[in-house]
Amino acid sequence: MSAATAGYAEIQHHGAESSLRIGGDWTLAYAAALDGKVNRLKRDASLRAAHIDASALGKLDSIGAELLIALLGREPLQILAQDPQALTAPQRALLIAVSAAQGESRISASPKPRWSDALARIGAAVETITGNFIALLGFIGLSLSTLVRVLPQPRRWRVTSLVFHIEQTGLNAVPIVALLSFLVGAVIAFLGATVLRDFGASVFTVELVGYSFLREFGVLLTAILVAGRSGSAFTAQIGSMKSREEIDALRTLGLDPMEVLVMPRLLALLIAMPMLTFIAMIAGIIGGGAVCALALDISPGMFISRFLEGTEARHFWVGMGKAPIFAFLIAIIGCLEGFKVSGSAESVGEHTTASVVQSIFMVILVDAIAAIFFMEINV
Repeated sequence: MSAATAGYAEIQHHGAESSLRIGGDWTLAYAAALDGKVNRLKRDASLRAAHIDASALGKLDSIGAELLIALLGREPLQILAQDPQALTAPQRALLIAVSAAQGESRISASPKPRWSDALARIGAAVETITGNFIALLGFIGLSLSTLVRVLPQPRRWRVTSLVFHIEQTGLNAVPIVALLSFLVGAVIAFLGATVLRDFGASVFTVELVGYSFLREFGVLLTAILVAGRSGSAFTAQIGSMKSREEIDALRTLGLDPMEVLVMPRLLALLIAMPMLTFIAMIAGIIGGGAVCALALDISPGMFISRFLEGTEARHFWVGMGKAPIFAFLIAIIGCLEGFKVSGSAESVGEHTTASVVQSIFMVILVDAIAAIFFMEINV
């Protein structure tokens, strides 16, 4: 096996004549250096009239073939590729295949990263985020106008679809919401008791569990679960209909997709989310109470008594007040991403993922803003 040698190309002058000598390995390993040589030689005026000598050409891969095409041009390359004495059969076959694959395009062998590329990517990301935000605002306006138009007319309510989606988004989600909230409640009680025990204040674990679940964790855990479970389902359902052109068929029949597809899902989530939030609050508090009973010698009766005495009702209403807002955002984002599907299964998957990410981001963002707002007004 011959040792690898770096590829080279050089013009030699013999009086009035000149020749282009090509040799060594034209492979990916030497692509960066060869790219520079090719760019310099292309600016040499004697290149076009030079006789080509490729007898010393060693290994050749697709990157090297691209560089040779860029150096020689198509017509000299065709002449070279048809000469069995100039190149080996595999080299000629590779040059012809790469030339055919390129068509009229030219691909750089080793594109160098530039700072302008990073700016271009940042600009594209900002443009995408801005476009998504504007589209979300427009879809919110369209949904609200449809809601205002449909609600006063009961005959236009899609009762069957509404009940179906309440079952799917609410009733079927009860076990997972309750179980997760119970476990998180137990963890919060355990962590709180561990810290408060050092100060002799373990009994305040009751207030910690009640305050955190009534005000924040009950609604937040429910929203995250609903976004991952129901929001993604909305996107997949509407996206699949979009890919099968069923939405176009609805419009052809004179039906409004907003009224038929979006309103039942939006209303179902507005009804189901507060109920799930209430269940999450109860389950989380029960989980905390179980840890208090087993690890802190706080009996269930004492837990309930202290919880009722020390926890204000305003915490419950703060948590419940956020539930319909989160439900609205999750339903709108899920449906909007479904309408953005372009027609393939891959597009459905991409927009389903985008729906979950955007929903959870918006829920956490709104929750943070609400926390600051309620703190400023002492609620």
